[in-house]
Amino acid sequence: MKYPTGVKKNHQKEVYHGNRGMALEDDINTTNEYYLQNNIAVIHKKPTPITIKKVDYPSRLEAVIREAYFKIPSTTDYNGIYKGKYIDFEAKETRHSYFPLANIHKHQIEHLKKIIKHGGIGFIIVRFSALSETYYLGANELFTFLENSTRKSIPKEYFSEYGHLLKEKYSPRLDYLAIIDKIYFEGE
Repeated sequence: MKYPTGVKKNHQKEVYHGNRGMALEDDINTTNEYYLQNNIAVIHKKPTPITIKKVDYPSRLEAVIREAYFKIPSTTDYNGIYKGKYIDFEAKETRHSYFPLANIHKHQIEHLKKIIKHGGIGFIIVRFSALSETYYLGANELFTFLENSTRKSIPKEYFSEYGHLLKEKYSPRLDYLAIIDKIYFEGE
């Protein structure tokens, strides 16, 4: 295309990866707020532990962190309590029809193993954004896949077969506690 000034403009979009998973995180945070407001459960996003090295203080209200690093590898994204049981889980989003195992770290797997060993409820929530599907996969089903497969990703079909589809609703947005009720509390 010829522009009046003769300059051809490049309209290529820059790709930012920093906010991947934010839609899922927003849905989970909204769900957790619903649980808290309705006295159903207390589940919060865990802050990532960082050490701040350099801060600019133009004023107290306008402090800007210029340099920071992670203190230790973070465990999982969320934890809390529901019906007397400790809950701990990781939330991930992928644009593929599979979940790359590179998206979950070894220390997070080890953390989930400890949660299960001590009687807690551990799981992952994975959103396949291109398919508009979100799944709950219990930690034991995750461990089974890791122990029995050499693949570098978990196909969406594994989530369909061994996980639970979380249907999006108005309120709560992603009712993952309904799945926990079926697995852990049905028949009580």
